[in-house]
Parts: sequence; C-alpha cells; structure tokens
Amino acid sequence: MRHNHIPGRRAFLTAVGAFSVLMSMAGGGQAGALPPVTVTRDPSCGCCDGWVAHIEAAGFQVRVVNSPDADSLRQRLGVPADLVSCHTAEVGGYVVEGHVPAAAIRRLLVERPEATGLAIPGMPAGAPGMDFPGVQPEPYEAFLFDPTIRTFGRFVGSREI
Repeated sequence: MRHNHIPGRRAFLTAVGAFSVLMSMAGGGQAGALPPVTVTRDPSCGCCDGWVAHIEAAGFQVRVVNSPDADSLRQRLGVPADLVSCHTAEVGGYVVEGHVPAAAIRRLLVERPEATGLAIPGMPAGAPGMDFPGVQPEPYEAFLFDPTIRTFGRFVGSREI
C-alpha cells in the first residue's frame, strides 16, 4: 500500500531529470558550466574593461592578463592579421579576438565548429565594450577563422541580426 504523500520512483526520477535539464540551461552545475575565459589585453586599452564586464555579466568567469605584447600571442594562436582587434581571449579550446558578443561565444561553444576561433576585427561602434552612451551601433560581422575565414553571424550591438 502506497501513501499519497510519498512520491513513487518514476516521479522522483522525472523530477531529478527535469532539474538536471533546468540546471544545464541555466548554466549551473557541471553539465552546463561555462568554461573559463582568459583575456590578454594591452593595459592601456580602456574598451577591453567594458568587454570583460559584458562577458562576466553573461556568466563567464574571466581572468585578465595585461601584456604590452599581445601581437606575439595572436601570432602564436593563429589570428589572421586582418581580423586583429584590441584583446584576445581563449575559451573552451577556441580563440576569441575582439569585441565578440557573449551570445556568439555561447553559440560557438554549443555548435563546436571546426575552426581556430571567432573574431570581430577592429572596434565596431556599439559592439560590447564599444557601446558608449550616445554612440549609434553599427552592423558588424563575426568571422570564424582557421586557414580560411568565413562569416559566423551579423550583429548590431550584442544582438544577432
């Protein structure tokens, strides 16, 4: 005889499964945990702080390395010269160059394309870290790179279009 206030085995396993799915969607627990981000930047650059704040607000844990010679790191990591920006990050086995929105990094980590990394060249107005008051955001592209360069997405601000 079962008492109505004691859940059965099936109900318990269903609840545990649902909780696991919710935790992974929320980014909590091991299954959904975001990998740490290491950002190498020139210590004199001010916009990098804004990008780091954007990434942290999205749930990434960030370690910042100040280096006046980020170019040698970019060269070692295989960032093409025409995709260079002001900071370089390493996350989940990928290189992330420039003001890449957190949503694009999450998509990269979920889709796991064959590529060295993801870049937004230059410093587009309105991109994360370049989103200053009174600045009209401009559309820009994010590029996957390895030996080839291809478009990953188009953005305005931190929103994909």
